[in-house]
Amino acid sequence: MSLLDIPIARLDGTDATLGQITGGGPALLVNVASKCGLTPQYTALEELQAQYAGRGFTVVGVPCNQFGGQEPGSAEEIADFCSATYGVTFPMTEKVEVNGAGRHAVYDELVQVADQAGKAGDIAWNFEKFLVDGEGTVVARFAPTVVPDDPQVTGAIEALL
Repeated sequence: MSLLDIPIARLDGTDATLGQITGGGPALLVNVASKCGLTPQYTALEELQAQYAGRGFTVVGVPCNQFGGQEPGSAEEIADFCSATYGVTFPMTEKVEVNGAGRHAVYDELVQVADQAGKAGDIAWNFEKFLVDGEGTVVARFAPTVVPDDPQVTGAIEALL
């Protein structure tokens, strides 16, 4: 089974697969949180969405409350915050766990891939990023502190498009 075939609900609770959420094109999956010091990355994520959506690319936000309780809200509160504060238009999934025994199946696959420093395994913090091609292959992993508009990220996106 491809990563894109794994079921993960949308933020509004409707059933979907990752491939349905991404539209089958390349995507940047990001575990997000509303009350994190890195939350302003939403601005650059939305800019990536605006810049590349016309070429079949999408950003996918994956809310997670495992790091310092920084995503405590309900699905409706998360959606309202993202829309009102950052103008987020990219798709968001249900809130999931990205580490531990309750780790979502999408993240079971993602954490197998090493980041730029050669580190695979558990998600380090909010806003860790995974670039996935249209076949569901993870082609890059970026640490939380690598901003979405970093040339490493945009270059990797451009290479897929």
